[in-house]
Amino acid sequence: MRLHREQSRLSFRRQRRRRSTGLSTIVVLGVLVGIVVVSWNWIGQHLTFGSAVVKDDALGMAQAAFEQGKLDDAVRYAQQALTQDSTDSDALIVLARALIYRSYSDYDRAIDRDSALELTTEAFGRFPNDPKVMAIQAYALQAVGKVAESAKTAENALRLDPNNGLARVALALAYGGAGSFEIALRESQQVAELNEWRLEGQRAMAISYGDLGDYKQAIESVERAISLNRFLTPLYFERALYAMQIGDADAATAAYFQVLTYNPDNVKARLRLCELSSLLRERDAAVKYCQEVTERAPSFSDGWYQLGMEYFLQGNFKAAQDSLHRCSSLQVMQNVPPGQRKFECWYVQGQAAEILGDCPNLIATYNEFRAMAKDASVQQTWTYPPEGPPGCSAGSLQATIVPATPVT
Repeated sequence: MRLHREQSRLSFRRQRRRRSTGLSTIVVLGVLVGIVVVSWNWIGQHLTFGSAVVKDDALGMAQAAFEQGKLDDAVRYAQQALTQDSTDSDALIVLARALIYRSYSDYDRAIDRDSALELTTEAFGRFPNDPKVMAIQAYALQAVGKVAESAKTAENALRLDPNNGLARVALALAYGGAGSFEIALRESQQVAELNEWRLEGQRAMAISYGDLGDYKQAIESVERAISLNRFLTPLYFERALYAMQIGDADAATAAYFQVLTYNPDNVKARLRLCELSSLLRERDAAVKYCQEVTERAPSFSDGWYQLGMEYFLQGNFKAAQDSLHRCSSLQVMQNVPPGQRKFECWYVQGQAAEILGDCPNLIATYNEFRAMAKDASVQQTWTYPPEGPPGCSAGSLQATIVPATPVT
């Protein structure tokens, strides 16, 4: 994929002008006065002499930044507008939307959804009967999975303002999150042609079609959303997801590369390319992308997991063991609840150690898993027979080993 950029031919060379002798002094003075007046007006409108941007400008800049996919700037300007006027519901909407879209843009932005909900909840507490505030509150609620509360809030907003497109989008997404996919599709279709909320409507419609298994229609809908704002990288992740559902690896690859075009350091896109390359059995490409993930995000356990699995599939068991050890250690250090940890980071690490005849590390990994598995939320099982792992002494195990059961 190539990105074509038009370059302007600006010249900074100083050019000589022929001095004119036919221009009167009065005309020259008039021109100078006009330039001063225009310049002063421009300065008054665009410069703030060290103060913050005026509210209207801050909101306009936030909206413009969102349209350009510059979500960091959109967040900053919207926050500034809200600081100057905490009752500005339009600024609140831009801020919450930018945070929610940013939360889907890379691997480490999920916290933005919680921040958006915190902001909208605070505003909703102060203005519980403002349909615009209610709509963005409903939108933020569904983004964090609180679909019942979202639907109720969106319905209340629509009772006050039946034409509130954002509230209807939130209602559609909430119904989809609750499994009522046909109702979600019907609600999103009502918004998909509204000028102000067409992008949100088309995206919600794509999600509904995807939930219903109609991936062709989902692709068409998300492509219409992209045509409305081609700079929002989360839309490309969704485009790739639907493409993968119909086996179109080329379209998925193109979508991930488009993310990297707009955001060259994006970790999430590289992880997806690693997973896609693995699925296509392009082992070298998969390792390359996963190595880039671990280089850019060394504390991201999913990157080490995927890299370790690729090494294991290639037969590089020592590298697999090392990478999966990083995966398991990071999850423990980051206090990931036992039931949410990737079991394979322990189990496949142990298999690599067993293949290598590395009994000390195999037993240490196994004992660590057994200690972790005492938590009732851990569903997977991994046990060895009473004599211990093949080729290893059972004496190093922490407790009596129960008879082997299948790994699930």
